[in-house]
Amino acid sequence: MKCEYPNLPVKNVPELDEGFIPLSLAHRFAGRSGGEEIVVALEAQNRRAVHRIRIPREPEYSSFSRLYAARVIKFLLWMKGAHKIGIYGGGDIYEHIEKQFAPGGEMEFDAKFMAKIFQADFSVARLDEIPEPLEKATPLGGGLDGCRIGFDAGGSDRKVSAVCDGEVVFSEEVVWHPKLQADPKYHFDGIVSALKKAAAHLPRVDAIGISSAGIYIDNECRAASLFIKVPEREFNEQVKDIYIRAVAEIGDVPFVLLNDGDAAAHAGATGLEAGCGVLGIAMGTSEAAGYVDGQGRIMGWLNELAFAPVDLSPSAAYDEWSGAIGCGAKYFSQDAVIRLAPSAGITLDENASLAEKLVQVQELMADGDPRAASIYRTIGVYLGHAAALYHDFYGMSHTLLMGRVVSGKGGNIILETAQKVLADEYSDVKTLLTLPDEKTRRLGQSVAAACLPVVQWAK
Repeated sequence: MKCEYPNLPVKNVPELDEGFIPLSLAHRFAGRSGGEEIVVALEAQNRRAVHRIRIPREPEYSSFSRLYAARVIKFLLWMKGAHKIGIYGGGDIYEHIEKQFAPGGEMEFDAKFMAKIFQADFSVARLDEIPEPLEKATPLGGGLDGCRIGFDAGGSDRKVSAVCDGEVVFSEEVVWHPKLQADPKYHFDGIVSALKKAAAHLPRVDAIGISSAGIYIDNECRAASLFIKVPEREFNEQVKDIYIRAVAEIGDVPFVLLNDGDAAAHAGATGLEAGCGVLGIAMGTSEAAGYVDGQGRIMGWLNELAFAPVDLSPSAAYDEWSGAIGCGAKYFSQDAVIRLAPSAGITLDENASLAEKLVQVQELMADGDPRAASIYRTIGVYLGHAAALYHDFYGMSHTLLMGRVVSGKGGNIILETAQKVLADEYSDVKTLLTLPDEKTRRLGQSVAAACLPVVQWAK
């Protein structure tokens, strides 16, 4: 059935993607519609998030309402994480959502993925009453006292830093290709090599902080594109506890493992001394995100915004891994740069790796190529609209941008363009978009990771 969209005038249209329909504008339209309110409860591991959303009920918007409700619930699912979804109210909307997550539905992948990472059956149920929310927050470190190692694992490079009483005594960035490797020994050896190099520059190791792309629960890897080529059996036997075993190679050392988005957010909360929440977005091989509240705590949410929708267009960018369209991974990553290159008139080397293709565009940008600039302006428009959507759900006062995509001149264009979009279309959104200095953008993630553990010093 064709979806009849309401009038969603987009003032700022991405120049290389004129069909873009921001979910942020649809969310605001729905909120003003005066339609039916439904309540969505998301449960996982003794946590429950409860959200109220409004659905337009005009007959001409019936197909839009179903699409909108499904996309917003998908957004909430990847933001909070859950293996149980409860819906209060909604009528036929509930039935539509139930079908979407069922086998053969558009969100079957989402259901199977959540079941896998939470190791529990996935379900959608109708609620007879509105439940109470149940959130749990975990305080993080924030200090660089003692002798610490910080390690950051991305899809194109790995970074490690050795820090002694606040002074960075060693930092290294190494290109690697974890997403192409089926043998987990490749990953393990790379991680251990980095940790040992850093340890060699310290008199002792008091703590290790690790930032890594993926989903980690109880220091176990539940899912990560870094290990996408590793067969399931080897993943369960050698990848789930890969960081636990790697740290053991250094010794009996306390360590904290977070996804790279949470580590970026924690860096922002520490460096900016924000009184409210900080959303960290790492734009690299994919989009990683994390959130730290105003007390420097992580909330135990997934924050996997790579799979959260931002574009409602029927021709939105397609993600090969999840089978979804319009999600952050294809808008805020090196994939976005590469995807937009042909529309900008740029031909990239077909034999180059994804990371090398990004470098080609960055080199053109460094030389002032206007075609490259159009790519970064387009991503900036995407980001301005998405930042408004993220703010509607997170309410963050600061948004910290990190990762390879925002390195160099292109990052400044992304930032400036996004700021203009926010000022022009979302003047009520009070979040400060921030780029760290160039060194922090690239190597700061590993230093930020070093401060994650809380060290209990002997009295």
